[in-house]
Amino acid sequence: MTERKACITRKTRETDVEVTLDLDGNGRSDVRTGIPFLDHMLTLFAKHGIFDLDVRCSGDLEIDGHHSVEDIGICLGTAFEKALGDKQGIVRFAHGYYPMDETLARVVVDLSGRPFLVFRADVKREQVGALDVELVEEFWKAVATHARFNLHIELLYGRNCHHIFEAIFKAAARALNLATRVDPRMQGVPSTKGVL
Repeated sequence: MTERKACITRKTRETDVEVTLDLDGNGRSDVRTGIPFLDHMLTLFAKHGIFDLDVRCSGDLEIDGHHSVEDIGICLGTAFEKALGDKQGIVRFAHGYYPMDETLARVVVDLSGRPFLVFRADVKREQVGALDVELVEEFWKAVATHARFNLHIELLYGRNCHHIFEAIFKAAARALNLATRVDPRMQGVPSTKGVL
Protein backbone atom coordinates (compact mmCIF):
# COMPACT_ATOMS: atom_id res chain seq x y z
CA MET A 1 0.00 0.00 0.00
CA THR A 2 1.28 3.46 -0.85
CA GLU A 3 1.82 5.97 1.94
CA ARG A 4 -1.30 7.95 2.71
CA LYS A 5 0.29 11.20 3.79
CA ALA A 6 -0.06 14.84 2.82
CA CYS A 7 1.57 18.14 3.68
CA ILE A 8 -0.45 21.25 2.88
CA THR A 9 0.63 24.87 3.20
CA ARG A 10 -1.51 27.97 2.87
CA LYS A 11 -0.13 31.49 3.13
CA THR A 12 -2.37 34.55 2.93
CA ARG A 13 -2.20 38.09 4.29
CA GLU A 14 -4.13 36.76 7.29
CA THR A 15 -2.52 33.42 8.07
CA ASP A 16 0.46 31.16 7.43
CA VAL A 17 -0.60 27.53 7.93
CA GLU A 18 1.12 24.17 7.49
CA VAL A 19 -0.65 20.86 8.12
CA THR A 20 0.96 17.42 7.79
CA LEU A 21 -1.32 14.38 8.06
CA ASP A 22 -0.58 10.65 8.01
CA LEU A 23 -3.77 8.58 7.89
CA ASP A 24 -1.86 5.45 8.95
CA GLY A 25 -0.05 6.97 11.90
CA ASN A 26 -0.10 6.07 15.58
CA GLY A 27 -1.83 9.12 17.09
CA ARG A 28 1.24 11.36 17.40
CA SER A 29 0.68 15.10 17.15
CA ASP A 30 2.48 18.41 17.37
CA VAL A 31 -0.10 21.19 17.18
CA ARG A 32 0.59 24.92 17.58
CA THR A 33 -2.25 27.13 16.35
CA GLY A 34 -1.99 30.05 18.76
CA ILE A 35 -5.40 29.05 20.17
CA PRO A 36 -4.78 26.68 23.10
CA PHE A 37 -8.27 25.13 23.14
CA LEU A 38 -8.04 24.35 19.41
CA ASP A 39 -4.59 22.81 20.03
CA HIS A 40 -6.23 20.58 22.64
CA MET A 41 -9.05 19.55 20.26
CA LEU A 42 -6.69 18.75 17.37
CA THR A 43 -4.33 16.83 19.65
CA LEU A 44 -7.11 14.58 20.89
CA PHE A 45 -8.49 14.31 17.33
CA ALA A 46 -5.12 12.88 16.21
CA LYS A 47 -4.88 10.56 19.22
CA HIS A 48 -8.36 9.06 18.86
CA GLY A 49 -8.25 8.96 15.05
CA ILE A 50 -4.84 7.28 15.25
CA PHE A 51 -3.59 9.86 12.75
CA ASP A 52 -0.22 11.56 12.90
CA LEU A 53 -0.89 15.29 12.73
CA ASP A 54 1.34 18.35 12.75
CA VAL A 55 -0.24 21.79 12.60
CA ARG A 56 1.49 25.17 12.58
CA CYS A 57 -0.44 28.40 12.27
CA SER A 58 0.63 31.99 12.55
CA GLY A 59 -2.47 34.14 12.16
CA ASP A 60 -3.94 37.54 12.86
CA LEU A 61 -5.25 36.57 16.29
CA GLU A 62 -5.12 40.23 17.32
CA ILE A 63 -8.28 40.58 15.18
CA ASP A 64 -9.90 37.31 16.24
CA GLY A 65 -9.53 33.59 15.64
CA HIS A 66 -11.75 33.28 12.57
CA HIS A 67 -9.07 33.38 9.86
CA SER A 68 -6.81 30.95 11.70
CA VAL A 69 -9.55 28.44 12.54
CA GLU A 70 -11.02 28.46 9.04
CA ASP A 71 -7.64 28.23 7.28
CA ILE A 72 -6.54 25.35 9.50
CA GLY A 73 -9.80 23.60 8.56
CA ILE A 74 -9.14 24.27 4.88
CA CYS A 75 -5.64 22.78 5.16
CA LEU A 76 -6.77 19.76 7.19
CA GLY A 77 -9.57 19.03 4.73
CA THR A 78 -7.21 19.36 1.77
CA ALA A 79 -4.74 17.04 3.53
CA PHE A 80 -7.45 14.39 3.95
CA GLU A 81 -8.40 14.69 0.27
CA LYS A 82 -4.79 14.40 -0.88
CA ALA A 83 -3.84 11.59 1.53
CA LEU A 84 -6.85 9.51 0.47
CA GLY A 85 -5.69 9.63 -3.15
CA ASP A 86 -7.95 7.61 -5.46
CA LYS A 87 -9.76 6.07 -2.44
CA GLN A 88 -9.15 2.53 -3.67
CA GLY A 89 -10.31 -0.02 -1.10
CA ILE A 90 -11.39 2.40 1.64
CA VAL A 91 -14.35 1.64 3.88
CA ARG A 92 -15.80 5.04 2.83
CA PHE A 93 -18.51 5.71 5.41
CA ALA A 94 -18.66 5.30 9.16
CA HIS A 95 -19.99 6.78 12.37
CA GLY A 96 -18.63 7.56 15.79
CA TYR A 97 -20.34 8.16 19.11
CA TYR A 98 -18.52 9.63 22.05
CA PRO A 99 -19.78 10.11 25.60
CA MET A 100 -18.11 12.55 27.94
CA ASP A 101 -19.76 12.70 31.33
CA GLU A 102 -23.20 14.28 30.71
CA THR A 103 -22.56 14.73 26.98
CA LEU A 104 -23.11 12.44 23.99
CA ALA A 105 -22.09 13.35 20.43
CA ARG A 106 -22.60 11.51 17.15
CA VAL A 107 -20.61 12.05 13.95
CA VAL A 108 -21.36 10.30 10.64
CA VAL A 109 -19.12 10.65 7.58
CA ASP A 110 -19.23 9.54 3.94
CA LEU A 111 -16.03 10.06 1.94
CA SER A 112 -18.21 10.45 -1.12
CA GLY A 113 -16.54 13.29 -2.99
CA ARG A 114 -19.65 15.37 -2.27
CA PRO A 115 -18.98 18.04 0.36
CA PHE A 116 -21.79 18.76 2.78
CA LEU A 117 -22.00 19.61 6.48
CA VAL A 118 -24.87 19.24 8.90
CA PHE A 119 -23.92 20.74 12.27
CA ARG A 120 -26.45 20.47 15.10
CA ALA A 121 -24.87 21.55 18.34
CA ASP A 122 -26.63 24.35 20.16
CA VAL A 123 -24.16 25.69 22.73
CA LYS A 124 -25.13 28.43 25.16
CA ARG A 125 -21.67 29.96 25.72
CA GLU A 126 -19.87 32.31 23.36
CA GLN A 127 -16.33 31.12 24.13
CA VAL A 128 -14.48 28.15 25.51
CA GLY A 129 -10.97 29.13 26.43
CA ALA A 130 -9.87 31.60 23.74
CA LEU A 131 -11.96 29.92 21.02
CA ASP A 132 -15.20 31.52 19.83
CA VAL A 133 -17.83 28.77 19.94
CA GLU A 134 -19.27 29.70 16.53
CA LEU A 135 -15.90 28.93 14.93
CA VAL A 136 -16.20 25.20 15.65
CA GLU A 137 -18.88 24.91 12.96
CA GLU A 138 -16.76 27.04 10.60
CA PHE A 139 -13.82 24.71 11.19
CA TRP A 140 -15.80 21.58 10.33
CA LYS A 141 -17.41 23.30 7.33
CA ALA A 142 -13.94 24.07 5.96
CA VAL A 143 -12.76 20.50 6.61
CA ALA A 144 -15.78 18.88 4.93
CA THR A 145 -15.70 21.26 1.95
CA HIS A 146 -12.01 20.82 1.21
CA ALA A 147 -11.88 17.10 1.98
CA ARG A 148 -14.96 16.72 -0.23
CA PHE A 149 -16.91 14.56 2.18
CA ASN A 150 -20.34 14.47 3.71
CA LEU A 151 -20.22 15.15 7.45
CA HIS A 152 -23.05 15.12 9.97
CA ILE A 153 -22.25 16.32 13.49
CA GLU A 154 -24.89 16.15 16.20
CA LEU A 155 -24.85 16.92 19.88
CA LEU A 156 -27.40 14.46 21.22
CA TYR A 157 -27.27 16.06 24.66
CA GLY A 158 -24.88 17.83 26.98
CA ARG A 159 -24.35 20.98 29.05
CA ASN A 160 -20.65 21.59 29.61
CA CYS A 161 -19.12 23.41 26.62
CA HIS A 162 -15.70 21.79 26.98
CA HIS A 163 -17.29 18.33 27.16
CA ILE A 164 -19.46 19.07 24.11
CA PHE A 165 -16.59 20.01 21.82
CA GLU A 166 -14.31 17.29 23.12
CA ALA A 167 -17.04 14.72 22.44
CA ILE A 168 -17.55 16.12 18.91
CA PHE A 169 -13.85 16.05 18.02
CA LYS A 170 -13.38 12.54 19.44
CA ALA A 171 -16.48 11.22 17.67
CA ALA A 172 -15.23 12.78 14.42
CA ALA A 173 -11.83 11.17 14.95
CA ARG A 174 -13.42 7.77 15.44
CA ALA A 175 -15.68 8.10 12.38
CA LEU A 176 -12.84 9.27 10.14
CA ASN A 177 -10.51 6.58 11.45
CA LEU A 178 -13.02 3.91 10.45
CA ALA A 179 -14.03 5.48 7.11
CA THR A 180 -10.44 5.95 5.91
CA ARG A 181 -9.36 2.39 6.67
CA VAL A 182 -8.53 0.10 3.80
CA ASP A 183 -10.62 -3.08 3.66
CA PRO A 184 -8.70 -5.82 1.78
CA ARG A 185 -12.01 -7.29 0.62
CA MET A 186 -12.95 -4.09 -1.24
CA GLN A 187 -11.93 -4.26 -4.87
CA GLY A 188 -11.41 -0.81 -6.38
CA VAL A 189 -13.38 2.23 -5.30
CA PRO A 190 -16.31 1.64 -2.91
CA SER A 191 -18.96 2.94 -5.32
CA THR A 192 -21.15 1.32 -7.95
CA LYS A 193 -20.29 4.34 -10.12
CA GLY A 194 -16.64 3.32 -10.14
CA VAL A 195 -15.47 6.75 -8.96
CA LEU A 196 -15.68 8.88 -5.84
